[in-house]
Formats: sequence, C-alpha cells, structure tokens
Amino acid sequence: MGAIPCLETPRLALRPLELRDAAQVQVLFPQWAVVRYLANVVPWPYPEDGALVHYRDRALPAMARGDEWHWSLRLKTDPEQLIGSICLMRGEENNRGFWLGVPWQGQGLMTEAVEVVTDYWFDVLGFPVLRVPKAIANTASRRISEKSGMRVVAVEDRDYVSGRLPTEIWAIRAEEWRARRGALRHKR
Repeated sequence: MGAIPCLETPRLALRPLELRDAAQVQVLFPQWAVVRYLANVVPWPYPEDGALVHYRDRALPAMARGDEWHWSLRLKTDPEQLIGSICLMRGEENNRGFWLGVPWQGQGLMTEAVEVVTDYWFDVLGFPVLRVPKAIANTASRRISEKSGMRVVAVEDRDYVSGRLPTEIWAIRAEEWRARRGALRHKR
C-alpha cells in the first residue's frame, strides 16, 4: 500500500497522523462532548498521556502494519492547528471512526472529511463495503452517514464511554458509493 497520502477537501487538509500530533490532541480530545459516543476502549477520565500512549502503542503500529489509516484534520486557513481526526480500519464490524474538537463542530467539516476518506477506502484501498456503528443517540454522526448515502443494516447494543447504548450499524457498498458520487458530479 505504501505511505498514507495527504488528502484535501475544499476546507480541510488531512495529514497522516504523527506522534507529534498527540500534544494538540491531548488538549482538544478529553471533553465529554467529544468522547461520550466513542467506543468504551477510550479511557475515561482521559489520562494525561492518553493521546501519546494511543498513538505510540496502537495507532502508529496499526498504520505501519497496513491495518489502519489515520489522518489529522486541519483547516487550510490554519494548517498548524489540529482540529480533529479521522481513521479507516480493516475489519468486519467497524471501518471508520472520527472526532472533531468542539469549536469546529456543526460546520460540515466532518462531512467533507468523510467524503474524501470514503473515496480512499473504495477507490485506493479497494474494499467492497464500509461499515460504521453509531449510537442512535449520536444524531450528528448519524446525519453524516445519511448524507453520505449509507443505510442502517442492523441494530444492537454496544458499549460507549457514556455507557451501553442502542446502536445502528450503517453500511454502504462500493458500487452504491460510486453511483452516488457519479450522480452528485452530474448535478454540478
């Protein structure tokens, strides 16, 4: 697969995650509004070295193995400020995760990031389907899946930082994604 590339959207620069990103993440990430709907593998309260340990011991080794693809999100207008993160992961149950710092939520930025990494998942990595679990209570994240053409394929309970919650499993197949992208291009 080679090195993970930088990606772009109209407003964002997505850079492959680096260990030095941990310092900025440690400031932005440990907020209830950011973590409450993340899988309960995230420790809470978040330790002072949580981002460093996660990147050093889990994310960067998974990237090196070719099992995960992680990007930091940065506004093109302020490329040194990390504002969030998005990742893709091999597996049958969960292929994408993301978080965005509170000051940047509600502006459509994550929708942009989701579009470009989903293109990468299907067009570069060549996977046939993308699956993403979401707590039903996480309406903002569910809207992103709706906007990107995903559909609910299962409902179950899962454990999150905030506790056990009803969860929808969202999915989209490569051919559905490509048809949707083609239809969007023709509308422009």
